[in-house]
Amino acid sequence: MRIRPISPDLLVDELTARLADAAIRAAAGPARLRVAVDGAPAAGVDSLAAALVDPLRARGRPVLHIRATDFLRPASLRFELGRTNPDSYYENWVDEAGLRREVLDPAGPGGTGRLLPSLWDADADRASRARYVDLPPGGVVLVSGSLLLGGGLPFDVTVHLEMTPAALRRRTEPDQKWALPAFDRYAEEVVPASFADVVVRADDPRRPALVEPDGDD
Repeated sequence: MRIRPISPDLLVDELTARLADAAIRAAAGPARLRVAVDGAPAAGVDSLAAALVDPLRARGRPVLHIRATDFLRPASLRFELGRTNPDSYYENWVDEAGLRREVLDPAGPGGTGRLLPSLWDADADRASRARYVDLPPGGVVLVSGSLLLGGGLPFDVTVHLEMTPAALRRRTEPDQKWALPAFDRYAEEVVPASFADVVVRADDPRRPALVEPDGDD
């Protein structure tokens, strides 16, 4: 593989072009393009997904950005083993069934395109009461969050923001360091960088780099 340094703006441009082309192909399904933007919070996954919204719309693609943190399970389930249990964070925090039911399946082939932008308000610990949004064929749904890959969620394109263990520890907020063993486990058990469609080295948000196979022009 080779590591190609790229500016943040050019990264957004290249991802936009790739996703817009893929969305055109998906529309022939007809379906929507389901994209995972995966990585630790310190990698800036929500920010990258948000940065893709306007450029995709400028290319004529309807877009819906959904954060996995708006699809968490109730506190009684998340915190059953304590508020800072890394294994629970790894296995039980995201409501994958809800994400599939309300977003990924309706956006897929044969789906209605009627998507729920958020399911759970974690701060209030109650249903978010969001209204459904209609995403037409050829639209793009960007799902950003952590630990999204390897569990069978039906994404069409996967983008993984990879960080070295040292960078992850350095850039993770002190009150979130308890979750670091979950990301170590994810890297060892799932190895998302080995199969994601796009891998971005995100040790420094000002200097990202694309990981590409040797000989890929």
